[in-house]
Amino acid sequence: MKGFSKRLEEVQEYYFSKKLKEVHTLKAAGKPILNMGIGSPDLPPHAKVVKAICQAAINPEGHGYQGYQGIPRLRESFSDFYKEHYGVNLNPEGEVLPLLGSKEGIMHISMAFLDAGDQVLVPNPGYPTYSSVCKLLQVEPIYFDLVENQNWEPDFGALSKMDLSKVKLMWVNYPNMPTGAKASKALFGKLVEFGKKNDIIIVHDNPYSFILEEKPLSIFAVEGAMDVALELNSLSKTANMAGWRVGMVGGKKDWIQAITKVKSNMDSGMFLGIQEGAIAALNLKDDWYAELNKEYRKRRNLVWKLAGKLGLSYDKSAVGMFVWAKLPEQMSDLDLVDKLLYEKSIFITPGRIFGSKGEGYVRFSLCVTTELIQEAIDRIT
Repeated sequence: MKGFSKRLEEVQEYYFSKKLKEVHTLKAAGKPILNMGIGSPDLPPHAKVVKAICQAAINPEGHGYQGYQGIPRLRESFSDFYKEHYGVNLNPEGEVLPLLGSKEGIMHISMAFLDAGDQVLVPNPGYPTYSSVCKLLQVEPIYFDLVENQNWEPDFGALSKMDLSKVKLMWVNYPNMPTGAKASKALFGKLVEFGKKNDIIIVHDNPYSFILEEKPLSIFAVEGAMDVALELNSLSKTANMAGWRVGMVGGKKDWIQAITKVKSNMDSGMFLGIQEGAIAALNLKDDWYAELNKEYRKRRNLVWKLAGKLGLSYDKSAVGMFVWAKLPEQMSDLDLVDKLLYEKSIFITPGRIFGSKGEGYVRFSLCVTTELIQEAIDRIT
């Protein structure tokens, strides 16, 4: 053997992949671990969604290869979903591409638009996959800081002073993960203006827009966004379908065609049953989201109580599937995470895995029952 790819020298095993091995080892040893680190919904999908996949699975004609762009009804359902919930028109015949989860879209988009040596603007803190994909493709990530006193929004003044000549793409994500900062049309307007001025593609990653948010927003609700932006979306959080791996990317036709060219060389289409389930999920009514958020509010109230008991501060206006909490200055996020894991059998996420600006923060997942969150509270003395 003549060695592994040099690109592997640039990336590490995903934090949760590595840390969860340790968590599972502790559980196997009899430790009563409460996992509050992962954003994997524990609630089931709607019964209509499950029924749809089951019916498709018994269809003898439903097990072959499917089209790379999804069946027409799935694209139409994504289009209708955007119209109903975001007030946005996307043409299902060219402006919508279903994906095997939006995470694969990050790679497909990067491969469609970037070459080795290009630069990409990556938020700090931000989703680690943005950086990992850059490094795998030998693209240079250029980090822009998000800070609490600016509501975790980009500092456009600082960005304008940077050399952006080699920057082709910018990753953004609102409602923000990990901080929970809310989306706004004003922010999206600034992003669209920035992208146009600097000839930079703005890729908005939008999986959390329905979680504890009363007014879901899409970047495409801003005039001119279609000229400069792409948007990723997912059913993982909004429909409790994380393991199903189904999402989409929206954008103008020629950009979607470019991404499809990459995707068609990477997979062989999505199982028909998953597409049918996704169609059912996209047609759920507002009462589904109301009930989902009713449960998440109960959980968030308890997580706030847990954070307070640990001496942490947090923003009650934040939304999304997590609580982002700030430690007192003398505390380390890594030390607190390990202390809770080894002494209290509670696993939470250190903020620094999302970037240097995440140091001094921790993230709690709301994908835990109220009973287990209360147990965690009771363990803190």
